[in-house]
Amino acid sequence: MKKLTTIAVGTIVKLKSGGPDMTVQEVCKRYDNEEPTGSVDCQWFAGKKLEKGRFPVDSLELSPETKGE
Repeated sequence: MKKLTTIAVGTIVKLKSGGPDMTVQEVCKRYDNEEPTGSVDCQWFAGKKLEKGRFPVDSLELSPETKGE
Protein backbone atom coordinates (compact mmCIF):
# COMPACT_ATOMS: atom_id res chain seq x y z
CA MET A 1 0.00 0.00 0.00
CA LYS A 2 1.00 3.59 -0.56
CA LYS A 3 2.49 5.47 2.40
CA LEU A 4 0.49 8.40 3.68
CA THR A 5 2.33 11.67 3.17
CA THR A 6 -0.63 14.01 3.51
CA ILE A 7 -3.99 13.26 4.99
CA ALA A 8 -7.21 15.23 4.93
CA VAL A 9 -10.71 14.99 6.32
CA GLY A 10 -12.69 12.50 4.25
CA THR A 11 -9.71 10.32 3.28
CA ILE A 12 -10.49 6.60 3.50
CA VAL A 13 -7.79 4.70 5.39
CA LYS A 14 -7.11 1.34 7.00
CA LEU A 15 -4.87 0.24 9.80
CA LYS A 16 -1.67 -1.33 8.48
CA SER A 17 -2.48 -4.33 10.66
CA GLY A 18 -5.90 -4.76 9.01
CA GLY A 19 -9.46 -3.97 9.92
CA PRO A 20 -12.32 -2.02 8.35
CA ASP A 21 -12.11 0.99 6.08
CA MET A 22 -12.25 4.16 8.16
CA THR A 23 -12.95 7.77 7.21
CA VAL A 24 -10.73 10.54 8.60
CA GLN A 25 -13.03 12.78 10.64
CA GLU A 26 -10.43 15.24 11.96
CA VAL A 27 -6.71 15.91 11.70
CA CYS A 28 -5.56 16.51 15.29
CA LYS A 29 -3.69 19.77 15.82
CA ARG A 30 -1.89 21.41 18.73
CA TYR A 31 -3.84 24.18 20.44
CA ASP A 32 -0.91 26.57 20.75
CA ASN A 33 0.31 26.65 17.14
CA GLU A 34 -2.15 24.60 15.03
CA GLU A 35 0.61 22.18 13.93
CA PRO A 36 -0.56 18.60 13.26
CA THR A 37 0.13 16.23 16.15
CA GLY A 38 0.63 13.19 13.92
CA SER A 39 -2.74 11.66 14.88
CA VAL A 40 -6.16 11.63 13.26
CA ASP A 41 -9.65 10.89 14.50
CA CYS A 42 -11.43 8.31 12.34
CA GLN A 43 -14.92 6.84 12.21
CA TRP A 44 -16.29 3.62 10.74
CA PHE A 45 -19.28 1.33 10.98
CA ALA A 46 -19.23 -1.99 12.85
CA GLY A 47 -22.45 -3.38 11.44
CA LYS A 48 -24.93 -0.56 12.08
CA LYS A 49 -22.99 0.94 14.99
CA LEU A 50 -20.84 4.02 14.37
CA GLU A 51 -17.42 3.66 16.00
CA LYS A 52 -14.71 6.28 16.50
CA GLY A 53 -11.04 6.25 17.42
CA ARG A 54 -7.78 8.22 17.35
CA PHE A 55 -4.84 6.73 15.49
CA PRO A 56 -1.24 7.75 14.73
CA VAL A 57 -0.88 8.54 11.03
CA ASP A 58 2.10 6.15 10.89
CA SER A 59 -0.25 3.24 11.73
CA LEU A 60 -2.51 3.93 8.72
CA GLU A 61 -2.41 3.38 4.98
CA LEU A 62 -4.69 4.47 2.17
CA SER A 63 -7.57 2.11 1.51
CA PRO A 64 -7.55 0.48 -1.95
CA GLU A 65 -10.92 2.23 -2.44
CA THR A 66 -9.18 5.61 -2.06
CA LYS A 67 -6.55 4.74 -4.62
CA GLY A 68 -9.16 3.63 -7.16
CA GLU A 69 -8.06 -0.01 -7.32
